[in-house]
Amino acid sequence: MRLQSARQNYRVQQWITLLSVVLFAAKIFAYYLTHSLSVLSDALESIVNVLAGFVGLYSLYVAAKPRDIEHPYGHGKAEFVSAAVEGGLIVAAGFLIMYETVLNIIQHIPVEQVDKGLFIIAGTAFINYFAGLICLKIGRKNNSLALQASGKHLVIDTYSTLIIIAALLVIFFTQLFWIDKAVGMVMSIVIIYNGYKIIRQSLAGIMDEADMVLLKQMVNALNKNRRENWIDLHNLRVIKYGAVLHIDCHLTVPWYLNVSEAHDEVNELIALIKRKFGDAIEMFVHNDPCLDFSCFICTKDDCTVRKNFFEKKVEWTLENIISDKKHQLIQT
Repeated sequence: MRLQSARQNYRVQQWITLLSVVLFAAKIFAYYLTHSLSVLSDALESIVNVLAGFVGLYSLYVAAKPRDIEHPYGHGKAEFVSAAVEGGLIVAAGFLIMYETVLNIIQHIPVEQVDKGLFIIAGTAFINYFAGLICLKIGRKNNSLALQASGKHLVIDTYSTLIIIAALLVIFFTQLFWIDKAVGMVMSIVIIYNGYKIIRQSLAGIMDEADMVLLKQMVNALNKNRRENWIDLHNLRVIKYGAVLHIDCHLTVPWYLNVSEAHDEVNELIALIKRKFGDAIEMFVHNDPCLDFSCFICTKDDCTVRKNFFEKKVEWTLENIISDKKHQLIQT
């Protein structure tokens, strides 16, 4: 299943890369016709999509390779490197647009054939948007950061193109050519900011930064589907390796369960996580036996060896489930 997802990611990225090349050529032609800074900003953002597409293609090829002795967790981290490069290219394009805008202000280069440029840019926006939605959908389904980055680029490209189309319409009807320069400068700032966000997200993956949104969703799922033999769950850690989630945790179960029964509880926990978060998961669960202080928080009704009365059920939270300590009530 995981290999099929990786292959699907690679095929989609191939089509996205080819599409980016075609759309970039169309926008460069539109800039050749119009000499519009707004169109140039759109074209330069597209060339970033082209370069990023090839980088993403290579990263997905590497990420799809099976694990080996040198890479026991697989090659999924390559996707984070790809996203970092893509973000850097976007930032570079933003500064280049800013430079061209200042140069245009100094040299007073006129805008021409706005109507023809409008038709070309509008067509690329339509194609970009639907390609971006498809890319995002498959990327989220397969937990592929590289595909999601490509999809976000295309959708962002569409929104920026719509702004440019609006600016060209105003210029066409009013002949206020200073609007073109203003839009070029604004778009450069927007592009730089979007590049920064992608770099920030990729570095978080490289540094194994905790995904708090994902952890909260996982904690909610565990609380809602908690079994009575799951007395305690702690030391939960989630690390992303590209499309794969690597999860570690400690599960406290009644001490008197035999090895097979304890293993069944682990399998139920893993099955729950996979139902909620997909099959691209590697989960390692360490079994802990309950101790005397566990009785105070244990909700198991038919326990025949209970040494203390039940006092309070401990709700699992983001704070206490990632702690490397068994849950217990503070006794005075």
